[in-house]
Amino acid sequence: MLKLDVVQTVAFAGLALFAGYALCRAIPVLRRYNLPEPVVGGLLVALLAWWAHARGTQLFEFDTTLQSPLMIAFFATVGINASFRLLKASGGPVVMFLLLATFFAVVQNLVGITVAWLFDLHPMFGVLAGSATLTGGPATGLAFAPDFEAAGLRGAEAIAVMAAMAGIVCGGVIGGPAITVLMRRYRITGSHTADPVPTPVADDVEGRVAHTETDAAREFNALKAIVVLLLVVWAGGWVMKGFAAIGLTMPATIGGMLVGALIRNLDDATDWLRLPVHTLDLIGNICLALFLAMALMNLKLWELAGMGLPLLVNLALQVGLVVLFTIPVFKLMGRDYDAAVMGGGFIGFMLGTTANAMAVMRALALRYGAAPRAFLVAPLVGAFFIDFNNALIIAGFLNFWPY
Repeated sequence: MLKLDVVQTVAFAGLALFAGYALCRAIPVLRRYNLPEPVVGGLLVALLAWWAHARGTQLFEFDTTLQSPLMIAFFATVGINASFRLLKASGGPVVMFLLLATFFAVVQNLVGITVAWLFDLHPMFGVLAGSATLTGGPATGLAFAPDFEAAGLRGAEAIAVMAAMAGIVCGGVIGGPAITVLMRRYRITGSHTADPVPTPVADDVEGRVAHTETDAAREFNALKAIVVLLLVVWAGGWVMKGFAAIGLTMPATIGGMLVGALIRNLDDATDWLRLPVHTLDLIGNICLALFLAMALMNLKLWELAGMGLPLLVNLALQVGLVVLFTIPVFKLMGRDYDAAVMGGGFIGFMLGTTANAMAVMRALALRYGAAPRAFLVAPLVGAFFIDFNNALIIAGFLNFWPY
């Protein structure tokens, strides 16, 4: 057995991460369905561990001390991205799209809890197999898995991974055909403009236009981003102690996320810190990749025994509902071609990730023409705002649903 200390475990997670990138480049089907590289690499290690477990042995023993800090740091950057000024500046369509996504995340949990009741499972199975992994993807599912375990749901990490992976595949497969049927039903013809796949303009709204920096400026911004992130995580720990003092059991990610949102919106109003948001995003994405690889390496897939049928039934219901829900999304977002493409994006990130949403929308745009409004609205909601709302929804179910 290979026994690794904390530094060696992070290094091994890095190797698993690069193995995931290599597999996604080498196997077209993994690219086609936008399976995250950290998930692919970490799952490869988990499958090896499962193979060894079936033969009565253990290949690895990891020290996952840094897994939780990496997760908390990523969700702190999610909070920093929750800019109310950006939301307001983006206009009514973004707010409406976010409200629809938030409402549907709650519906996902209620459907999942119903499936759990039918199979006599713990109610929190429904939340974990609902918005925690479908809207949130593998990152949110794994981040909240310890809280679901504490609530009494066994095998939470394995459930999160399987539900998230299945959702990502279904979102990538179903999004395009579902919107094509919707367009034919409502006789939407597309824009047929010369630029079929417009560059998302969310970056312009966020002020992330590429510019030349000196080495000193880049170094200063990187240092500022690291220090700000550390302070946000530190202050988030105090917030968590405050929740505990009043009797609320909150996931470890919530404190840093709330502090990050507070600091971002104070900075938007005062411009005191001039947060290097792009650099913070990069650091957050690195933390997320390492966290996912590390969490999946330590996954016990054999704990999924007996969960296959409930997961399949839940997934079938969730997929059917999200496809049906694209009709009100289409109608409320304007009943035009952009609204239809937004429906494709909605299916993509409500069943997996923003990458899924972008792939579905690009496929539609290549066939039917540019949809600039859709490429503004969907990435802003899917990449920035829904993760924040979804974390609060999950925390609400964990705290207030009777179980």
